[in-house]
Amino acid sequence: MTAPLDLHDRDAPIFAPEAFRLSDVQAELIARARTFGRRVLAPRAEKHDREASFPIENFRDMHPEGLLAICVPKEEGGLGADFQTYCLAAAELGRYCGATALSWNMHVCSTLWSGALADDLPMTPAERAAHNARRRTHYRRILDRGAIYAQPFSEGGAAAAGVVAFGTEARPVDGGFVVNGKKIFASLSGAADYYGILCTERAESEAASRRNTLYLAVPADANGVSVVGDWDPLGMRGTVSRTLLLKDVFVPEQEMLMPHGVYFQAATRWPHMFLTLSPTYMGLAQAAYDFTVAYLRGEMPGTPPVKRRMYPTKQIAVAEMHIQLEQTKALWFQAISEARPNPTKEQVLRAYAAQHSVMENANAIATKALRTCGGQAMLKSLALERIYRDSRCGSLMLPWTAEICRDRIGRQALFEPGETDE
Repeated sequence: MTAPLDLHDRDAPIFAPEAFRLSDVQAELIARARTFGRRVLAPRAEKHDREASFPIENFRDMHPEGLLAICVPKEEGGLGADFQTYCLAAAELGRYCGATALSWNMHVCSTLWSGALADDLPMTPAERAAHNARRRTHYRRILDRGAIYAQPFSEGGAAAAGVVAFGTEARPVDGGFVVNGKKIFASLSGAADYYGILCTERAESEAASRRNTLYLAVPADANGVSVVGDWDPLGMRGTVSRTLLLKDVFVPEQEMLMPHGVYFQAATRWPHMFLTLSPTYMGLAQAAYDFTVAYLRGEMPGTPPVKRRMYPTKQIAVAEMHIQLEQTKALWFQAISEARPNPTKEQVLRAYAAQHSVMENANAIATKALRTCGGQAMLKSLALERIYRDSRCGSLMLPWTAEICRDRIGRQALFEPGETDE
């Protein structure tokens, strides 16, 4: 009789530092996220899923761990994680609680986009100095008070996909902007301290343009900010993504998270910025596989210690899951490792392929896990049922839904910029 698998072995890194040539600093940050996820997130995940309640205590506990400031530059007091390191750490959180990991992404992007990503984009010396001063204010809120930033993106139209200008608009006034608009699926609604709003700067009689997109931190307690509607979805229930309304909200100029025009630069020159939803689902894919192995070995807490691993049908199913998981990991790791300004056409196509693969394969692996483990795995008392529902949501998420990824891959593979058949 073999000894049962140790839980720490089962929770080995998704991406082993030696195999994937990670630095010691990367390995330490990713291990910190994995330990936090296992110790703090996993025991609370079922409650927040059942209640569709926001896991605010998870975010409060992230503050002393430094995780709220993982992408704040080291010189500003944060952990200084780059894009790749953040993605790997986020995947580790996703395997323990998808809703927390996805919400954490919305918070971290306010620091990643204004930090390492903005540092890669051209600005005048005056713009750079003003940006550094403004972002320091945001960073201090996070570092000193544990402030939570959200990032409402969707509006129910084509703006979130980058096709047209955002309908939420910011009118320039003395000292700042007056913002009016609506954001749907606004994760962290009612829980965040600041909402990172993407909106169109538009003076009277001026046409709306994507080039004039502003990225503003709107205080949650500002006059004219309200949260409405219910939140009772299939999965990702703990994100509490209700509708955010902004009515004549005055936002001071110092609340800009990026200078004028820089977000448009980022969206066109740093496209991997939109891959940051995928780490959560990479973690969920790993979680579904981990559950299946533990369940078939008779080592799943809360279930009888009955082994089911001796059946050839189970072994074949696990082999198929393993192959799909490793294929997904390899493509995704390559894509996040290539994140940089002005990527090649092949790198952009690979990013789309990685996004599509992670979002679709996470649910495919969870679906096979349910069938392989059998009826007991459908019980809400076990994590797989939640993993399955959460994993189904990834393909639907803008700006890169599964359909958008396929459309862009097909067109960009066949047409060079400027080419038409007319």
